[in-house]
Formats: sequence, structure tokens, C-alpha cells
Amino acid sequence: MTPIWRRTALSILAGLVLPVGAAGAFDASREDVRLFIDEMRGRHGFTQEWLDGVIGSAASDQRILELISRPAERVRPWYEYRAHFLTEQRIAAGVTFWAAHRDRLAAVERETGVPARIIVGILGVETFYGRITGRFRVLDALATLAFDYPPRSSYFRTELEQFLLLGREEPRVNLLAAQGSYAGAMGRPQFMPRSYRVYAVDGDGDGRRDLWQSWDDTIASIANYLAGHGWRAGEPVETPARLWYADAGQLVAGSIEANETVDALRDKGLAFETQLAGDAPAVFIRVDGVDGPELRAGFHNFAVITQYNRSVMYALAVSELGSTIEARLQPAGGG
Repeated sequence: MTPIWRRTALSILAGLVLPVGAAGAFDASREDVRLFIDEMRGRHGFTQEWLDGVIGSAASDQRILELISRPAERVRPWYEYRAHFLTEQRIAAGVTFWAAHRDRLAAVERETGVPARIIVGILGVETFYGRITGRFRVLDALATLAFDYPPRSSYFRTELEQFLLLGREEPRVNLLAAQGSYAGAMGRPQFMPRSYRVYAVDGDGDGRRDLWQSWDDTIASIANYLAGHGWRAGEPVETPARLWYADAGQLVAGSIEANETVDALRDKGLAFETQLAGDAPAVFIRVDGVDGPELRAGFHNFAVITQYNRSVMYALAVSELGSTIEARLQPAGGG
């Protein structure tokens, strides 16, 4: 008997209408594409027919290649990046979202140690609380970057592999219709396929992991991702800092890892407040503010957030947005 996942996939393929020789369509006989298909057959037992159909329906998209070459984190200074995310509209939407999901956020925080403000901050930065989840076909995005973007082709071939496996495991993930970002991130939390397979959880108990439609699944999955990357309950993310003596040439900014300690940063001339021990991991952060350089000390949990998106500015935006929303939130039952 044909497995149910294969019957479903073949029925989807049967209903797909593509013009013959469509511009940008991937040729399954192309050497790198053929090698990928052969690996998928040997490693995971997919059939040649199924793989030819799915990969052959993918199209290379020049827009994707242009976008990945100039992500916002690299071309914008911090004060512009911050202004994009710390808007009144996004803050107000975050307050509304938190109020609507207060009980679930509190329960997940108790279970995982991941603060509600960080979950809410990530959702605000990633998709504006589900408003902006991407308009690229995930299959096109991953195939374009896997086969036509040499700088990171290995990474995206792995993600394409994970996406095909996800489609086999999760019947609601339509491989030919799922939409996401230009890099293949999916759903309300913008998980890459591997993260979806490893960290997505069934938060509402319906037996499915649905990151497009279920807020309970989404909230629980973000917390599970951060907990799985070592989130430490009760510890801070980052704090304002200043130089306590003028010659602080040993302080080097730019790392997304907590590659120093609290004592080491202080010894090198950075002044900041924290209850963490002197040997706690820390990192020096310097970004361009409107009125000049802004200095921060980041800690272990700051580095954990950068596992979600490997950008100093991203982690700062998540932290600040979440904290700003928390400060405006009315108490439960308040007016």
C-alpha cells in the first residue's frame, strides 16, 4: 500500500499546474540537483518520482538572491533598525496580544523559565504578531538558496532536506503551497524547517504542531526553542553601560557570543549594574544611537536570543520591545 504521506503528496502534485519550461524552474537533471535527489532517496527513502515532482516544481527567484545579499541588520544603523520595530503601532499590538494570551504566556513562562516579554518581543519583531509572515513559497526560497547561492548552499540544502521531511511528518505542511520569508522561515514564529522539526511543540493538545494557525503552539514552540538553547530562568538579557575610564581600548564590540565575563568587562573599563556573579558570561555591545554610540553589557540570555537570529541588533530589539510592552500592560483584571 502506498504510504499516506506519499498519496497526499502525489495528489498535491497532480493538482499543480505549471507552464512547461517555466522561467527559473529547476531541472532535475542538473548535476547538483540530481545529487541532492539521489541523497534524499538513499538517506530517507523518498521515491524518484516524488522528488522529481517536488524539486521540479521549485523555481529559482532572483528577488530572493537580492534580498539575502542585503539583510536589514547589515545595512541599517541601530537607531534606524530600532525605529522600525519600536513603533507605537507595534507596541500597542504587543499589548493587545499579551492581554489576549496572558494565561498561556504565564503558563509557558512557569514551565520553561522563558519570560513572556521575550516571547512577545520575538513575535513582534518576527511577524508583527502574525501580520507579516512572508509571501515567498518556502520551496522556492530554499531551492533557490540551496542551488543558486554558493556562499550558503550547504546550509540551505540541509534546510531543504528538513523541509521535505517536515512535509512527510506534518500533513498540514503543504510543500507546494507553504509561504514564508525569502530565507524559508515559516509561520508566526518564523522557524526554519530544522527548527520546526526539532523545537515545535503541540501547545494546544490537538495532536498537531501548527505554527501558522495555533497561537498556543507558537508560544510554546518559541519558549521551547529558547529553553533548548540554554535559556537561564531569572537571569537578565542586557543592561545599559558606560565607560568608567577614557582609555578602554581592550573593549571590542560585535560578538554575538558572551565571550567575556562580568569582571573582565569591568576590568577593561565598562561600568554597568548587575546582580550576576563576576564570573558570569558577558559581552560588550556598542551600537550607533541617534546621539552617538550606545553601550550595553549583554549576558548569557542575550547570546541565547541571537541563536534565533544571529544579530546583535535583533536581540536588542527583541529585549527592548518586550520590556516596553510589559511596562504598558495593564494588570490582570485592570481597567
